[in-house]
Amino acid sequence: MDLQTVWFILIAVLFAGFFLLEGYDYGVGILLPFLGKKDAERRVIINAIGPFWDGNEVWLLTAGGAMFAAFPHWYATLFSGFYLALFLILIALILRGVAFEFRSKDDNPRWRALWDWSLFFGSAVPALLWGVAVANIVRGVAIDADMNFVGSFFDLLNPYALLGGVLTLTLFTLHGALFLELKIGGELRTRAQGVVKMLWLPVTVLALAFVGYSALETDMFANLTVLKVVGLVGAVAGLLFTGAMIFTKRYGRAFLGTAITLISTVILLFWTLFPRVMPSTLDEAFDLTIYNASSSDYTLSVMTVIAFTVVPIVLIYQAWTYRVFRKRLTVESELEY
Repeated sequence: MDLQTVWFILIAVLFAGFFLLEGYDYGVGILLPFLGKKDAERRVIINAIGPFWDGNEVWLLTAGGAMFAAFPHWYATLFSGFYLALFLILIALILRGVAFEFRSKDDNPRWRALWDWSLFFGSAVPALLWGVAVANIVRGVAIDADMNFVGSFFDLLNPYALLGGVLTLTLFTLHGALFLELKIGGELRTRAQGVVKMLWLPVTVLALAFVGYSALETDMFANLTVLKVVGLVGAVAGLLFTGAMIFTKRYGRAFLGTAITLISTVILLFWTLFPRVMPSTLDEAFDLTIYNASSSDYTLSVMTVIAFTVVPIVLIYQAWTYRVFRKRLTVESELEY
């Protein structure tokens, strides 16, 4: 296995970790104004992800940094071509981070409502646009011979990409509702269970529709490989398993099901691309691949040593964080605090 393939896999792993962990973060933020009827309840919901949200975003920063260093042409084409969409995501994430910090600075109900809705929009916009962006990458965009994106922002808002955006929005919301079911108690937990039961069927229908649409818009089912099959089966089976666990009230296993779906979806989409990183809709000769978009072998070698040294430490630290803050939260416990 060459270094280009190693780094393609590592970037896929980083995006899988990001969607898995930040996915429930987004879902909790989306549900905040609807599940929390009182200020104390909203405080509990925010505190459920309080120790984790900023650490979860590190996965995105690391994925972007790895993409920049390992495949600079991919990074340049993606971030210039998708500039407006990624700028909107950045603004939403900044708004979201500020909301976490500013909400508690004033007891005024209007002040807190402002930041609660900021958390909602700061979570919903990225949850939607990440799906749009990933679907466009898999479908292909207008890239010319000089590796430049020559389309427009509105070209990215095609029906296939929008379906991908709605799917990630609803799937992350389901994932977040399951996380809340495991993390909070009392009446809030009951409400989270109601959301889980309501969302599972629409998410499953959207996922199946996206797979069917992918057969028309992409080469997902051409040259099926073992990893493609694993990704497809895992994504569908994960959702079906989630449904079975929801209706038998085994919510921990249901959360595992959505986690399997998210990871399997990343496997399926990345291996639909491989060895490309961004297909061109103008000419196959203009496709960006792991070879024509990569850094030098020396750069990749140095990065590999650093990555395999540092990443295990980060994983151990994050696992420790989840262990320390594993306690279930209730309105009563937060009021006591």
